Amino acid sequence: MNKGTLQGILPQQAIEQLLASGVIAAPDMGKDGHPAQIQPASLDLRLGHKAFRLRASFLPGAGRSVTDCLGDVHMHEVDLTNGAVLETGCVYLVPLQESLSLPADIAAAANPKSSTGRLDVFTRVICDGATQFDAIPKGYSGPLYVEVAPRTFSVLVRPGDRLVQMRFRQGEMKILSTQTVSLDLNGFDESGIIGWRARRHAGLVDVGHVGGHKARDFWEPLYTDAGQLVLDPEEFYILASKESVSIPADQAAEMAPIAIEIGEFRAHYAGFFDPGFGVAAAGGAGSRAVLEVRGRDVPFLMRDGQPVAKLLFEAMSETPKSLYGEKGSHYQAQSLRLSKHFTA
Repeated sequence: MNKGTLQGILPQQAIEQLLASGVIAAPDMGKDGHPAQIQPASLDLRLGHKAFRLRASFLPGAGRSVTDCLGDVHMHEVDLTNGAVLETGCVYLVPLQESLSLPADIAAAANPKSSTGRLDVFTRVICDGATQFDAIPKGYSGPLYVEVAPRTFSVLVRPGDRLVQMRFRQGEMKILSTQTVSLDLNGFDESGIIGWRARRHAGLVDVGHVGGHKARDFWEPLYTDAGQLVLDPEEFYILASKESVSIPADQAAEMAPIAIEIGEFRAHYAGFFDPGFGVAAAGGAGSRAVLEVRGRDVPFLMRDGQPVAKLLFEAMSETPKSLYGEKGSHYQAQSLRLSKHFTA
């Protein structure tokens, strides 16, 4: 990797070089990395072997390590070795298997994976000295941790499960363009389903059991009602965008709220879109953005076509050697789709 010329989000081949050189330390991953862990513009991070049950979330702040702070909030330790349940309404901190030794010109950012967001599992990555979540400063050297807070479904996790992903950026962030995303509340096919609402008090989701859960045991289908939907407070919804989304091979995108003051809801937990998502050549023509939406405080009426989020497009430092979906993906060419853990 020629550090003098690369600027932007680092692609798969650059991440492989970071692994090979030890900038990213990833035990048991092999010199070239595990293919399923490296995405076109990001690296999946793996859970370690224990979790700390916390009484409160925290940021360590400048000059303090995460370990320094645990005594203030730590309740008990959970062994994940043979699998363990992380319960709804609880906050856990899990050391990640990966650690970093970043150069002075490379920073990193984290985000939940798509499947994590669609399970309503709230995650945030922190590091020693962190003053904000999901942001690793240039030159950072040390361990990584993920805060995990299941909101709707309790989840069974094991060491090596991948709930979050990380991007690496050389140089400063530069937004090339934006795309506003609005809700489609008119339905996607003859079924008339416009979205899904999570069932309260549903069963346990095994994060490692892809396709092993019946969707209707966990989700209630929602049907069109003149292009309107009332969000109930503290209920969780899976909805989809009216617009199709396409990420060029030389760009990456991230979903962000269009404005925090537009309504009583939060939209889109998992925000990274890799190069090739929605691109016809990679099998993604017509892909929509699937939105994880949680109501807040008071009931709120959503209408078809209402803007809820925006995509921020940023340049890749170079085109990745493979595009999203070229080797198959549960979410390529999606319309309204639940996480990969569920089947009809």
